Amino acid sequence: MSENSTPLLSVRNLSVAFGQGGQTSIAVDGVSFDIHRGEVVALVGESGSGKSVSANSILKLLPYPAASHPSGEILFKGKDLLKASDNELRAVRGNDITMIFQEPMTSLNPLHSIEKQISEILALHQRMTGEAARKRTLELLNQVGIREPEKRLKAYPHELSGGQRQRVMIAMALANRPELLIADEPTTALDVTVQAQILELLRELKGQHGMSMLFITHDLGIVRKFADRVCVMTKGRIVETGTVEDVFTRPQHDYTRHLLAAEPRGEPPASDNGKPVVMEGSDIRVWFPIKAGFMRKVVDHVKAVDGIDLKLRAGQTLGVVGESGSGKTTLGLALARLISSKGRIAFVGKDIAGYSFREMRPLRNQLQVVFQDPYGSLSPRMSVGEIIAEGLKVHERSLSADERDKRVCWALEEVGLDPSTRWRYPHEFSGGQRQRIAIARAMVLKPRFVMLDEPTSALDMSVQAQVVDLLRDLQKKHDLAYLFISHDLKVVKALANELIVMRFGKVVEQGASADIFRAPQEDYTKALLAAAFNIEAVPTAAIQQ
Repeated sequence: MSENSTPLLSVRNLSVAFGQGGQTSIAVDGVSFDIHRGEVVALVGESGSGKSVSANSILKLLPYPAASHPSGEILFKGKDLLKASDNELRAVRGNDITMIFQEPMTSLNPLHSIEKQISEILALHQRMTGEAARKRTLELLNQVGIREPEKRLKAYPHELSGGQRQRVMIAMALANRPELLIADEPTTALDVTVQAQILELLRELKGQHGMSMLFITHDLGIVRKFADRVCVMTKGRIVETGTVEDVFTRPQHDYTRHLLAAEPRGEPPASDNGKPVVMEGSDIRVWFPIKAGFMRKVVDHVKAVDGIDLKLRAGQTLGVVGESGSGKTTLGLALARLISSKGRIAFVGKDIAGYSFREMRPLRNQLQVVFQDPYGSLSPRMSVGEIIAEGLKVHERSLSADERDKRVCWALEEVGLDPSTRWRYPHEFSGGQRQRIAIARAMVLKPRFVMLDEPTSALDMSVQAQVVDLLRDLQKKHDLAYLFISHDLKVVKALANELIVMRFGKVVEQGASADIFRAPQEDYTKALLAAAFNIEAVPTAAIQQ
């Protein structure tokens, strides 16, 4: 790339303001950057820094007229998109410039099949229909690593895993071979091996078609591996720009140094075989029947969890890792007796596998769950105090209103939040604070076993580190047993004593976490670790879907 070459996209002094209730707030303040042909530029920063607002401005996808541009221009091949008409923008969107969004479930139409949604794009922009569109759709699904794509054509978004939905979104974005691809946190919800596959795919497409990319992320590991140049944003401004090598090896701004240092650190507590066993399972199986024919007879089973043994002691963490669809969450739900299963499950020595809903109810306060998406699991109509107190009303009915309020204040203090915020609602908190509220809701009941289902996957790196420190402190203080489900091996390494690696419902490798991280025995585990820790020699045969 010549230094004097004309940029494909040039953003100049861009500002974005939002007006509400007669007041105006500046979300982006004088941002400038260029993207040349065939170049990958990463826009990095924490939530609220203005990354996505800047990117959405390129295609004018902000909620106008509430959003406005007090200053700036966005030149695409010399034409200012901010001044373009609706017809001119429609010709650019989805054709010359496409975008991949972070949350595919809200971007895909729940009423249309995958084939229809991809074919619609091909028909609109390339006049491609019928068998030609079907062939191109299958080619795209193959490219993004969808297993058995012929069987997925008629599937609806809710029938796919989170990783599969994101791959479909990427296939839709690449359908028309765009000149510029804007990727807004496209790999946040994906497994590390899938991340490696998608990044490799995007790199190949960039090389084949000279495609340029604006890559928005908070994952600096991906930036180091994938981007050519990086722009660091905070509080609506770009505070540092440079080549990836310069920014990573010689950061100039304090905020850049803060981001580079923000990774989950520390070690899990030492294993102690003298501590009591809180949760134990043997030959755990969760099989979902596949029915076919007029009589809806069972013809086969989806073996989501197939013959797993485990043991978890007080004050210890069992990490469960694997790709989307491996059975991690299903295993956790079975242990918490939230779905039916076969095999033995013992909680503090009691065999609870056959317990009915009524029999499980007295134990529910001791088995708690923290879900991946706190915004989806916290009721928007209830204050934080009401959300945290809800479990107390069910499990500790003898408490007075004042006693419940004291317990709520205690729980908020335990997770590092000001008790005075208990009158506020979930939307008034940041993502990291909402996850702390979800943890407080579990902690208020003083459980012995907590299932943590991807609790840090949607959080910024620095917030991840804070939540990991919080979970470690709570575990030490209350001798908690954690089942930690994640595809983020950096977080698992900082928390887990024991590790189970799952694939397609079965255990691939199991044992002491330190041993597996130091010397994995199976190719699949080696592939996971290589992808997670940016090791170049990923055994690709092990990660092919």
